Amino acid sequence: MTTSGAAAVELELFTHRFAAIARQMGERLQRTAVSTNVKERLDFSCAVLDAAGELVVNAPHIPVHLGALGLCVRLTAAALPLEPGDVAVTNHPGFGGSHLPDVTVITPVFDDAQGSDDAGGSAGGARPQLLGYVASRAHHAEIGGMRPGSMPPGARCLAEEGVVIPPTYLARRGEARWAELRRRLLDGPYPTRAVEENLADLRAAAAANHSGAQALRALARGAAGGAGAAGPTGASGRATVAFYMEALKRRAEERLRAALARLPRGPLTAVERLDDGSPLQVRIELGPAGARIDFTGSAGVHPGNLNAPPAVVRSAVLYVLRLLVAEPLPLNEGLLRPIEIQVPPGMLDPAFPEDPWLAPAVVGGNVETSQRLVDTLLKALGLAACSQGTMNNVLFGNDSFGFYETVCGGAGASPGAAGASAVHTHMTNTRITDPEVLEHRYPVRLERFALRPGSGGAGRYPGGDGVVRELTFLAPMSLSLLTQHRVEVPYGAAGGGPGQPGRQSLHRATGEVLDLPSVAGCEVAPGDRLYLETPGGGGWGPAEQPATRAPAR
Repeated sequence: MTTSGAAAVELELFTHRFAAIARQMGERLQRTAVSTNVKERLDFSCAVLDAAGELVVNAPHIPVHLGALGLCVRLTAAALPLEPGDVAVTNHPGFGGSHLPDVTVITPVFDDAQGSDDAGGSAGGARPQLLGYVASRAHHAEIGGMRPGSMPPGARCLAEEGVVIPPTYLARRGEARWAELRRRLLDGPYPTRAVEENLADLRAAAAANHSGAQALRALARGAAGGAGAAGPTGASGRATVAFYMEALKRRAEERLRAALARLPRGPLTAVERLDDGSPLQVRIELGPAGARIDFTGSAGVHPGNLNAPPAVVRSAVLYVLRLLVAEPLPLNEGLLRPIEIQVPPGMLDPAFPEDPWLAPAVVGGNVETSQRLVDTLLKALGLAACSQGTMNNVLFGNDSFGFYETVCGGAGASPGAAGASAVHTHMTNTRITDPEVLEHRYPVRLERFALRPGSGGAGRYPGGDGVVRELTFLAPMSLSLLTQHRVEVPYGAAGGGPGQPGRQSLHRATGEVLDLPSVAGCEVAPGDRLYLETPGGGGWGPAEQPATRAPAR
């Protein structure tokens, strides 16, 4: 084997070793969490980051989480010095958070130099050196706010959406601070309705990070001395780990530069609109140094909750760049090195004053605006027709619990492939709650969950179909819906037809039927039924000779 071949093999081995750490973290988190949202729906993400706080590798979890973790780690570490034995927690969108239900736990990982350990000290001698970070982000179905489920449709400021956690020590030099976190979760005008579940899931996240930190240290111990053809011969384990983390990011950068070189040279532009008319506009300019992605022309600060924090915008961009590369490659921030992102103040870069009553609401920006940003970027790049472009967020609950789920729909077709039916697409990647779990734990009955035939756009390659989901409520509750593509249709591409927009209605036990808008909240009574139809994906190419429709998954 040539030296270059051996180096490629070594990089591939380290890539899989890093990825295995993130996967094992996710398995630990799922096993030890108690909430339906984490244990059954898998609404969480785990990642490994380098000593600079840049995302290196992730498990195949939630794209909207993963692309934001690097910024979250860097801003948290800047605000809160992290030493051996420290663990930090935050959900603040001004510090790389996405929305308040997504709570991030960050653990710095130090090497074993001179006996450093998890308790936070060194047995003497040299100070432990930073290897990197491990981080977990999980969605808490209840973390306070105006309405159960912590995604209130009518929120106008951050304080109304739930408990705000700025960068805070969950553990300091090995000493846990659970009592302080409990007080924070229960203080304020809109405390959590499920504090024990919150704390249990946060303990699971801390345990997942602990296992990831141990694994990364073990990898560094085993890597001491270098790795031959590629690694720095005779180097410390820390230097070898850093070498391969940098090599992985550099490979992502090189692959993206090659992908950018294949794009048309002229500016690539697109405009999409949210269902309320708010524009999302992008202009991609290519040059010898890479590309400039400019969102000038997008809407100003949204009066509701569809504002997207900067971390969410970065997540959407990073995800689409990963699609552009179209090669097996871990999502990492090397993909952003050739990219300049320009975001004007407004809906995609709102200011976050320290007072949460003055900060904008963001809960829908994470789940819905992120999806529509991907729609816009894919349209500019011409990679695929529009997918359902929404997470179809359904929330219900009362004073003692909050339930949350996202519902699948149709994927957009692409050159040579029909869109899949009944799948989560793009920025989300969760499961639906099993009917047995849903009906056992919550006062609802699942009446129907089926394909929505014909909702995918026509085309040489047709778009995938959405689904129909019907829920009957068995007790008085508050219902919230955050959705998109109820007004704007999912576009087709290259002559393909659009997908059908979604729609939703509430059928009262009294016989009254209420058509519900994209963002809606109401009270429900026993016997009321939610009827939800999710959007189909757009088709690709003229439909004269349609290809076989992709099966549901």
